This record gives sequence, structure tokens and C-alpha cells, in this order.
Amino acid sequence: MSLVPAPQPDGPIFAEVDMGGDASAPTVRATVVQASTVFYDTPATLDKAERLLAEAAGYGSQLVVFPEAFIGGYPRGSNFGVTIGNRTAKGKEDFRKYHDSAVDIPGPEIERLAVMAGKYKVYLVMGVIERDGYTLYCTVVFFDSLGRFLGKHRKIMPTAMERIIWGFGDGSTIPVFDTLIGKIGAAICWENRMPLLRTAMYAKGIEIYCAPTADSRDVWQASMTHIALEGGCFVLSANQFCRRKDYPPPPEYLFSWTEEELTPDSIVCGGGSVIISPSGAILAGPNYDGEALISADLDMGEIARAKFDFDVVGHYSRPEVLSLIVRDHPAKPVTFTSATEKTENTHKSL
Repeated sequence: MSLVPAPQPDGPIFAEVDMGGDASAPTVRATVVQASTVFYDTPATLDKAERLLAEAAGYGSQLVVFPEAFIGGYPRGSNFGVTIGNRTAKGKEDFRKYHDSAVDIPGPEIERLAVMAGKYKVYLVMGVIERDGYTLYCTVVFFDSLGRFLGKHRKIMPTAMERIIWGFGDGSTIPVFDTLIGKIGAAICWENRMPLLRTAMYAKGIEIYCAPTADSRDVWQASMTHIALEGGCFVLSANQFCRRKDYPPPPEYLFSWTEEELTPDSIVCGGGSVIISPSGAILAGPNYDGEALISADLDMGEIARAKFDFDVVGHYSRPEVLSLIVRDHPAKPVTFTSATEKTENTHKSL
């Protein structure tokens, strides 16, 4: 494994970590992006995403995975002025600006991402902050190499303070897409520690398990290795690498409790992006050195070899003892009966 630096300003903007595969077996060239959002500037973040996507495509990548909340931003260190029983005026204004940075699905930003995927002929997995009215969701969106929007996954369980600013997804957006390069799905950050969610994805036959995250701790690597072994799948984890200067300066943006300890060059998210095989072997990463493209060739034959040992929802399951029910319908807070009645009356008239 080698780290290849960018040679000049008009060359690649980040390094790529490269790991070759077995040329005799079917392979998929995959890249995870480790880079920071341009916080509060969604157009600039989309421009940056396109530069990175173009660079990854130049390396021959067929699949590119971006970090959690890359479009819209992960509000690291912010408390949005919340204490139990009170919310500050500044915190509400912070949420307004964050809401403005989010994207609608469908919407112009999604259309641009689709065009980018088609232009560079890659499957694209992108972390976004989704705006649905005035509720925000931490979401992953999927595109195929023809530039078609495939669907989305909403994080079903935000962690800790994330619950203050993001809504909860439901069982209707836990997709696994059967594509020409394999069955692709995603779980976001600490969702990956939810065994029942993982089991649902295994049952859908996931082969390329994408894990966009904001967790740069060493222990995250243990979770990624476990999932690869448990699911008999490739795991692609993408995290941002951010310094304090990648966020707006104080007092516009404050890192609660630690702001006075930070300099513009202080690392506030250290990356750790990684690609792991179904046998638990690390193919590329983890990288903690800075913004980078981290790539590997995925030997898809490795999935069958791994599942010969252990197929968690196949020969190693015991459904007569243990089973799972997934409620995969949309959970709607309001249902209008007039819509149902109109449909029924239309059928009667026919």
C-alpha cells in the first residue's frame, strides 16, 4: 500500500491510497473520499465534490463513497444553544443557517449529483443533510453510473445531540440496490452498531456495505472489521478530515467547551476512512493523515469464499429460534382519508 502525493497545484488535489487486487477475478474499483465540507456553503461543497469525483474517476473508480453529511455539513461541536427547558436565540439562528444549507430530495442539488455520476460514469454514494419541510434528516443518496437517482437511506437513529437537530428515519428507507457492480446499501455512523439494522441489510443480500461516518476513534475500526466478517461483505467507511478552519470562525460558529483550546489548524475530525474485505482483511486505510482518496480493488469472489465459512442469514441462521420482523412501510404522522376514498371511488367507477 502506498500513499501517492499530488505533484503540482493543477494535478490531483488529494492523494490516493492504492491497493491492487487479483486481476483474474471479477473486481470493482472502489474509492472512499476523506475530505471536509465547505460548511454553510452548499454550492462550494458541490463544486468540491465534483473535483473529487473527477479525480477518483481518473483513477478508474467505479464506485465512490463520500462521508456522512458531506453536503450540508456535520455540525461538530455545536450545541445549537440547547439546554433542557431552553433554546437560545443564537442557537435558533444557527439552525436556520443549517436548514438553509440542507438539500431537498428531489431538488436541484440531487439533480446535479445525478449529472455528476453520469458524467464520470461512477456509482455514487453521498452523505447529505436532507430537508423535508422544516425537519432535517441525516441521509445517504445513491446514484448509478448512468446518472440515475436510485434512492435514499435516512439515518434511523441519530446519536446523542444529533437527535436535537435531525429527525428519525423509518423502515421504508433501508434499501439495498442490486446494481451491475454488486448489491449496495449504507448505514450511517453509529447505526452500524445496531445489530437488527445490520441483519435487515444482510437479509437483503448486501455485498458492498457503505458506512459513512463521523467517528474517527480507533475503536471504529473494530466495528468495521466485525461487520465485514459478520456480513461476509465489503465494508467501505468514509469519514471527513476536518480542521477548525474548515468551519466558520468564532463567534459565528463555536465548538462548545473546546473553542478556547483550538487553533485554526487544530484537527477536529481525524478521518480513519477504510476499506475492508469480507474476510476482515484491510484493503486500504485507515488513513489519519489528511484529506485523501482511499481506493482498493474489490475481488467480488471473496464474498462467496467468506460465506462458505459463515452466512449470517443463511446456513448460520436459526430462524426457528431467532427471527426479525422489519416494518418497512413509511411511518406517516398524518393520513388523509379523502385520498383513499378518492382512489376507491375511481376503482368503483371503472
